[in-house]
Amino acid sequence: QVPLVESGGGLVQAGGSLRLSCAASGPIERIYQMGWYRQTPGTRRNMVATITRDGITNYVDAVKGRFTISRDNAKRMVYLQMNNLKPEDSAVYYCKASRDYTWGQGTQVTVSP
Repeated sequence: QVPLVESGGGLVQAGGSLRLSCAASGPIERIYQMGWYRQTPGTRRNMVATITRDGITNYVDAVKGRFTISRDNAKRMVYLQMNNLKPEDSAVYYCKASRDYTWGQGTQVTVSP
């Protein structure tokens, strides 16, 4: 197994937007589910959004209507478009695959009030 590589995090004001990217080193079209998780210090890593290979998406209630997950199998990429960001969205965001890949180092998202 090899790690996924997350990028796109940064510092943004509340109400702003960021687009996170997750790159895989190999094919992902046969991977049933890809997802984004987030973690703050002292807490467990929690699911934010998932997408199946058929394009079925699932979101945690806190981000519904603001975040959109997508995947581009040809480019071996998974994205998380985050709009109307809130300070409580601040966390390290990680990409996860249901097989073949391990956690990456994550990307820090910080939302200022």
